[in-house]
Amino acid sequence: MAAGTASAAVVPAPAPARLVSTNPADQTPHAKDGEVRAFAEIGNVVYVGGTFTQVKEASATTWTPRSFLFGYDRTTGALATSFAPVLDGAVNTLVVSPNGYLIVGGAFKNVNGVARRNLVALDPATGQTVASWVGRSDGGTVRDLALHGNSLYVAGAFSWINGTAHSGLARVNASTGAIDPTFVVDATVGRHDTAFYVWTIDVAPDGRTLVAGGNFMQVNGASRNQLALVDLSGTPTLLDWSTEKYVPPCAAPTTFVHYVQDVSFSADGSYFIVGSNGGAGWPAAYCDALVRFETADRGSNLLATWVNFTGNDTITSIEVADGVVYLGGHFRWLNNPNASDRAGNGAIDRLGVGAVNPATGMPLNWNPRRTAGAALPPGAVNWDSAVPVLWRGSDGIYFGQNSDGMGNEYHGRLGMFPLAGGRSVAPRNPPTVTDGFLYLGTANGQLSKVAFDGSAVDAATVTATSQPNFTRAGASWRVADRIYWAHTVSGTPSGSRIDVSTFDGTTVGAPWEASGYNDWYNATAMTGAFFLNGRLYYTRSGSSALYYRYFEIDGGYLGATEFTLPTQGLSWSGVRGMAWVNGNIVYGATDGRLRSVPFDPTTAPAVDGAAAVVLAQRSSALNWSTSTMFFSAQ
Repeated sequence: MAAGTASAAVVPAPAPARLVSTNPADQTPHAKDGEVRAFAEIGNVVYVGGTFTQVKEASATTWTPRSFLFGYDRTTGALATSFAPVLDGAVNTLVVSPNGYLIVGGAFKNVNGVARRNLVALDPATGQTVASWVGRSDGGTVRDLALHGNSLYVAGAFSWINGTAHSGLARVNASTGAIDPTFVVDATVGRHDTAFYVWTIDVAPDGRTLVAGGNFMQVNGASRNQLALVDLSGTPTLLDWSTEKYVPPCAAPTTFVHYVQDVSFSADGSYFIVGSNGGAGWPAAYCDALVRFETADRGSNLLATWVNFTGNDTITSIEVADGVVYLGGHFRWLNNPNASDRAGNGAIDRLGVGAVNPATGMPLNWNPRRTAGAALPPGAVNWDSAVPVLWRGSDGIYFGQNSDGMGNEYHGRLGMFPLAGGRSVAPRNPPTVTDGFLYLGTANGQLSKVAFDGSAVDAATVTATSQPNFTRAGASWRVADRIYWAHTVSGTPSGSRIDVSTFDGTTVGAPWEASGYNDWYNATAMTGAFFLNGRLYYTRSGSSALYYRYFEIDGGYLGATEFTLPTQGLSWSGVRGMAWVNGNIVYGATDGRLRSVPFDPTTAPAVDGAAAVVLAQRSSALNWSTSTMFFSAQ
């Protein structure tokens, strides 16, 4: 994740999500060459566009000539033989119009033997051209299409649409192809003295906002480098939204002329995700990074809510679906800001395809990998540079790539991760009740329990229990039905690890390691910790600050970057043990006292020490000066 000091900002809370299966569907056909760039669906037929020239059904032994566009039955994998369009160039994007046409954008000159440049509507049953649909892009290639209602947004490397001057962006009637003259939004001035183009677009589900990314530095004459937002609620207008994070060049400007590769809105339109390539250049620029921006933000020099750096590997496609951010490319790791072209501290193995939590950007425990293993047939390619498209169809996440391996199986250039066989991801947090119990480590392998109502402890209720599974414990935090804890373990790289145990209010269960990807981190340096909304907040020895890292419960992964939270009036170096209880940090200290202070991570400061109150004094039974403390309802 990105390095730096956190300021008061949006703190998204993880929400319920649904992951697709990691096992690709067996019935999808294969393409032999080129790459798959686009999908669309009508009924049971899936349409596939790209640069391929031959395809075959999954069980077939011979290839069938099909250049740039074909269809197949998604339930059986059988090729749609009646759908037989003839194009002479690449298909980059596909959408289905409200009146049932298959609209095709790309880099072609002729369709079905008739001149039709770069934009065309086809009969989805036969592939014949719909002559009455008048949209065309005579002035340059079409790179992307986005549909909302009957409005079709067109993006590409053009200067004319339907004979009308439009630079990089246009809007047409999806049913007829007629130009919309009210949409006048021009993206111009290419980077590094190159020709401008818009590479990727998306429209928010409510139809009120468009995000565009590509090789441009101005939109309607205003400075917008590679990324812009357009208000569609009335007459289309450029929004007061800009970031400088796509201004600096990345590794090689002549190679990575622009580095915004794909954009995708969330289901509620409140945020959008951007994926990029570019090589070195981060963190000054968002090169080789996945980032989240808030749609409602306004102003200049805007920063992402979170950043997930790959460590110098390209992201070529993203899709936000079902509460998950899916991404594809030729990356090898995620959560990897600490190294270039190798796995650094925190790096999580994700070969070319992954899924992250949209609240934090942290990888979820979903790892099919872009490889065929031993299943790769002769002449096929196990790994290459791009996954040009990820797309949510009715039955799963479809992927198009320029290689032939996925999920340790052969999937020539395309495939689908089905919803069937996937799983739900439920957000987890500490207890939300006020009345419960504080647990304190009072000896090695021993926990003392005392009733706590959020404002006072009941010293008369103190009981101590032996916990043989909870030895050499450090900072501890409660999440749902488990406790996570820093465990001193000899022979590990840091001499410690983050362990997990079940806890029913009586017995701490046998521990297991949260994740082997965390073995670089010295967990015993934490002097107190608590978890809330995807973040692990903690103090550490020798420092007077409150820190946090992202922590993904689904997988147990620790964020690679340490952030400092803005606070005032509290010496964190003396804190020993922490818990979050009903909006307050309840904490011990080296003086043996228990205190509480209000906590709001969305404000600056997040903690004001002047508001701290003493809840309990040190006693012979409870010395609140140990890092091992947590709150539980049981």
